[in-house]
Amino acid sequence: MAQRSTAGHFAAIDLGATSGRVIRGIVSRDRIEQVEASRFANRPVMLDGALHWDVLSLWRGAVDGLSHAVRDAPQLRSVAVDTWGVDYGLLRGGRLLANPVHYRDARTADELERVHAAMPEAELYARTGVEPLAINTIYQLAAEARSGLLDVAGTALLTPDLFSYWLSGVAVAEQTIASTTGLLSAVTGDWDDDVLAALGLPRDLLAPIIRPGERIGALRSDVAAQIGAANPIDVVAVGAHDTASAVVAVPMPTSGGAFISCGTWGLVGVERRAPVLTSQALAAGVTNERGVDDRFLTMRNGMGLWILSETQRCWEQEGESADIRTLLAEAEAVPADMPVFDVEDARFQPPGDMPSRIAAWCAEHGLPAPVGRGAVVRSIIESLAQAFAEAVAEIGALSGEPATQINVVGGGSRNELLCQRLADRSQLPVLAGPVEATGLGSLLVQARTAGVVDGTIEDLRDIVIRTFSPRLFQPRSL
Repeated sequence: MAQRSTAGHFAAIDLGATSGRVIRGIVSRDRIEQVEASRFANRPVMLDGALHWDVLSLWRGAVDGLSHAVRDAPQLRSVAVDTWGVDYGLLRGGRLLANPVHYRDARTADELERVHAAMPEAELYARTGVEPLAINTIYQLAAEARSGLLDVAGTALLTPDLFSYWLSGVAVAEQTIASTTGLLSAVTGDWDDDVLAALGLPRDLLAPIIRPGERIGALRSDVAAQIGAANPIDVVAVGAHDTASAVVAVPMPTSGGAFISCGTWGLVGVERRAPVLTSQALAAGVTNERGVDDRFLTMRNGMGLWILSETQRCWEQEGESADIRTLLAEAEAVPADMPVFDVEDARFQPPGDMPSRIAAWCAEHGLPAPVGRGAVVRSIIESLAQAFAEAVAEIGALSGEPATQINVVGGGSRNELLCQRLADRSQLPVLAGPVEATGLGSLLVQARTAGVVDGTIEDLRDIVIRTFSPRLFQPRSL
């Protein structure tokens, strides 16, 4: 066997729903180090009644970040992109036709009924394993077809694939992000021709599927010149769905481990070798998305820190200081018996006045509304912890492997009150961290592609375990 490189430098472009970052990493067989090269805001734009992503602003942030990464590490080997799921850009002749529409836009409100008339919900789930949510690409494309824009489009590229195309000039559909669409077969791992035919979607609208770890191409010469790269840089496919990359870096056991990737969304799940495609899983709102190395992530997509950040934003707009550390300290001083509300209620999805919506929900259900900032935040924390605990238990029952440990990664792993209350409400130990799991997962897969490290996902997780020490929260009696 050829001698492995001792260490390599890589860059991860990690675009989230509220911010983006470029992370530069050094990976060896024993350790992974990461440095944030840049961070930039992701601010959607309302235009002509539709909510759009400002992809040009995100591109500028990504290129600026790569410039910093190359300046600090001229020997950069490769770069990879991950983002949120479901959204896409339409291209013709390699040019973007319009700004991509945000998944929170209301255009798909009536599309589920139309799509399910063409192929019943149960059949779609049995084929794709994806929970039928209005945000899914399948319903967005149905709305797009009625607008006429698909008639002039040549290719639809999901958000990370769009950025990889701009980096490399090669159009691909990475498998983990493709699995969020509702168009990918859970059996073959390729586009489901029967689903496409039922909806009248042309197969050539979608790019060919590639798997995490495959090389997409070389960094385009104009981009290399723009960022000041003197050496060749590869563009590599990783888990382009940010959840898939995050799970690579979750230091969980080989059995009995549940994960929660907690950011804007809260994704609760287990990693499996096969999907769970039963009617019970569909009824429970469980989705099966592709992970790295042909794993399946059997999950529930739900509310994360969005409701807390919107609450914080609401108070700031009213002129109050709303530092998150202060708010959590106020919440910790409040008794735990605050009202627990349904964080999955549809009213909490759009931006807006969350405290008023929480009060309205409580009034409708005969509960006293939380009064004061500390009480409102404590109510949110208790409600999120309860929703997470219930999801862990239900997914464990559906998959036939009850959880014995919960690993929390992402921004939510910093929230000590949330992690402790999750441990209490689930009566399971909770390990928090690493925070930047998505970037770590991307860097590790790139390093394996470059030959710096090898082995299975478990071997990659061992590198994370040797580098980071998650914080343990033991359950207390309720």
